[in-house]
Amino acid sequence: MEQQAYASIMRGLNQLDLSGTAIPCHLTLTGDHAFPLAMNSKGKVLMAASTYGSGRIVVFGHESYLTMLPELVENALLWLQGDESANMSVGVHRAVKGVAENLSNSTFQANIMDGFSSEYGIGAYVTDAYSVGNGKDIVAFMKSGGGVLVAGQAWWWASQNPKSCTLLHFPGNKVSGVAGIYFTEHHRAGECVRVWSKIPHSWRTVKVCNDFKSDLECLLQGVSEFDISGGTFSEILVHGPLSFPISTSPEGRAVIAGGYYGEGRVVVVSHEGRLGSEKLALFWSNVIHWLDAGRNGVIGVEANNAFNILKKSGLNCQKTGFNPDLSVFVRTVYGGDHIEEIKEFVAEGGGLLIGGHAWYWAQSHPGQNYLTEFPGNKILNPMGLTLLSGTVGGGLYKAPEPSNAIKDNYHFRHILYRFARHVTDSKDITPHEEKCLGKLGMDCASFLHMDNYNHCSFIQLVSMLTDILKKTGMPQVSEKCPVKSPKDHLLLSLATEVYKVCPNKEELLGYLIKDNPLLPAIYNHKVKVTVNTAGGEEWVSTGLYLSPGMRTYMSMPAEIIKNGWKVQVGCQTDRLSSKELKRAPSVHERFPVTSEMMQVHNLWGGLIYLIAPPHTNVTGAEVVVQVGVPVPYYKSGETSLPDWQILRTAPSPWAELEFENIILTVPSDVVRNLERPDELAALWDRIMRAIADLAAVPHKFKRKERFVCEVQISYGWMHAGYPIMAHRASAAEMVSVTNATTKGLWGPVHELGHNQQRGCWEFPSHTTEATCNLWSVYVHETVLNIPREKAHEQMQLKNRNKRAESYAKNGRKLNEWQMWMALETYMQLQDRFGWDAFKKVFAAYHSMSGFPKDNKGKMNLYAVTFSETVGMDLTGFFKAWGWPLEGGTEKKVSKLPAWTDHPMAKCN
Repeated sequence: MEQQAYASIMRGLNQLDLSGTAIPCHLTLTGDHAFPLAMNSKGKVLMAASTYGSGRIVVFGHESYLTMLPELVENALLWLQGDESANMSVGVHRAVKGVAENLSNSTFQANIMDGFSSEYGIGAYVTDAYSVGNGKDIVAFMKSGGGVLVAGQAWWWASQNPKSCTLLHFPGNKVSGVAGIYFTEHHRAGECVRVWSKIPHSWRTVKVCNDFKSDLECLLQGVSEFDISGGTFSEILVHGPLSFPISTSPEGRAVIAGGYYGEGRVVVVSHEGRLGSEKLALFWSNVIHWLDAGRNGVIGVEANNAFNILKKSGLNCQKTGFNPDLSVFVRTVYGGDHIEEIKEFVAEGGGLLIGGHAWYWAQSHPGQNYLTEFPGNKILNPMGLTLLSGTVGGGLYKAPEPSNAIKDNYHFRHILYRFARHVTDSKDITPHEEKCLGKLGMDCASFLHMDNYNHCSFIQLVSMLTDILKKTGMPQVSEKCPVKSPKDHLLLSLATEVYKVCPNKEELLGYLIKDNPLLPAIYNHKVKVTVNTAGGEEWVSTGLYLSPGMRTYMSMPAEIIKNGWKVQVGCQTDRLSSKELKRAPSVHERFPVTSEMMQVHNLWGGLIYLIAPPHTNVTGAEVVVQVGVPVPYYKSGETSLPDWQILRTAPSPWAELEFENIILTVPSDVVRNLERPDELAALWDRIMRAIADLAAVPHKFKRKERFVCEVQISYGWMHAGYPIMAHRASAAEMVSVTNATTKGLWGPVHELGHNQQRGCWEFPSHTTEATCNLWSVYVHETVLNIPREKAHEQMQLKNRNKRAESYAKNGRKLNEWQMWMALETYMQLQDRFGWDAFKKVFAAYHSMSGFPKDNKGKMNLYAVTFSETVGMDLTGFFKAWGWPLEGGTEKKVSKLPAWTDHPMAKCN
């Protein structure tokens, strides 16, 4: 919409000669629909347009342009009228009567007026910025469908009124401000300005144009700190050019913020409970006076917990719902009522104090974009403030120093401007600013996730970030070329997020991926889908891969459309936060299945999966993938050995081996020489059945386990989950029968053991890294035929004995009962009672319910369960290991023969 408007207003113009003696002021744009018409060489906006209500407005940064540029004025008036059949009568204020003279030979009927009046029945009104009066009648005219052309500069006015706020008190801003266009005191000599084919943009426009010193001085009078302990806050993304943080955590995460919107003001606190905090009473009094802006009007309080605190402000506080006649309205972010009316209320001069968080709404509304659909954000987004799903814990936060609040603290636009200046103009950034780049990347991602091309502010930021990436390129990160600097970290993050929303992905791709060979593809590949997700969300492999930036269409069967299914491109789902990166922080992408035909893509490419939601049963559904790169994909029972000899040469860099109960996703180079995947499948089938046996669960897993071996993972050498993540160095070991049966697979089985742990018999953190190793020992001894002492050096008898003796000597302290020490307890039980005892204990837990929540209660239950399973009183053994057993536990098993000759009885 804005691009069409821009083309209409600038039609037939190639340049604007503004190089005369007139010195224009710069305009600041905040409205969702405000867009620049002309920028100077420094990226400062000199002319802009916007909409408000049913009407339109065009703003020039100097009144002389109204007569200097008659062709532009005519174009602007045509757009302001709405269409060619509209009312062509134009009201022209006497102060700019030269406009009427220029229009004398046009189709417009100009009427010179001493001031605005609706009596003339005009369709548009032209005035300078100094002759608008209080502006209310002009705003009402525009809101009801009229067009306004207003021009002027505010720098001279500001010099004559040094104690007045230009944003609020300069006459022209009383009209243009409601539409998100502000005259400012900043200025620069005019120049000849190029007219671009599309709306101009510049990274320089993100610069914060106000230090908010006077606002913070008012808000923080007598306030040195914020005691906001208690409660879980949402982080506030402060992204508007006229919004600013007020209280932030030490990491720069805002929990209270404010700003200007139109002629009004807003303050948001990200937990409604703090509105009624006695500890913040002085601050809230300051806030109410700042929002009231000297009107001494009625403060309407809908948030009940705030009333008793706010009435101490000395202003007229009343318990009431929304009323446009209020001076200030106080409410929470949760209600969906009066959203548009509240935005108009603030835009036309009202004050808004609003409190609440977004994290719970985001958690309880899966599949919805909380950034744009959460009621509070519908109000706050246009005001340059957004509640995020990320949480901030309460604390005692120091109040900022007003004179340096923007530079010394974190402000999204300030850091973004400084970074853009750094990469574009090679200007240095300070150590403080460099430390902020990581947070800047996360905030840019949050802003871009709004994905709102209906708002010009969003389009402008996407265009600006796209230009930065085109200029700088993207670090070509790899294992051999890791990325370490905060700047390169940020560029990687930006590339991922900007690519998702960039309208011209093909063009941008060439600046981001330098080595992207064209791989042979197959077409109209059919995938049969049969799933029963009793084990939770499940990935369904398609056997296809997309190269970086490659796009494909997928045809979906009716039974999975809008039923919680997703398409995932990429198997590397770990989000990285390491200082040294060997790949981008996030390289997978998900798309909800909401239509019969859908397009999917990913900047980084990746394997294509269907993601089946929990509690889903589908049999034989057919998905058709338009185009994709074939994958070396082996599936037990379906892929023959002759077929595999061809499939293992498939060009995808990723391969998948799907067996009875496990799927291995590995770099393709490790399977190119795999001759007998059937033998590997047989081995893994035995391993997984053994894991099931020890866990006392059926051999057929509810959900096949998955391993992904990649260049870098989020933590550790491997970590459990779905999928289990491992470094690529482990891939060759996992696909080699010889390696597995000679050197073992301690690490992979350790992680599979983690996935078998159950909270009812786990005692974190003591046993977190201990009981999972029961499966490692069991599999090595019963499947791989590797004795425990050879499976891992820590299982050698001398090391085991040394640990037990050391533990006893040091006083059998439970805080030392961790990892290998804790494992020894279970191994001593195994030495005496065998593996069948563990299988029976785990089986017993399957039929129990009502488990204790604390470690002490769970340890007492375990002692009883194991004792009853083996028919022997083991309480003396567990007490010898320092377990906090109660008298009732000992009494329950006291009739059983006691195990008195246990190994710990021999340790002094």
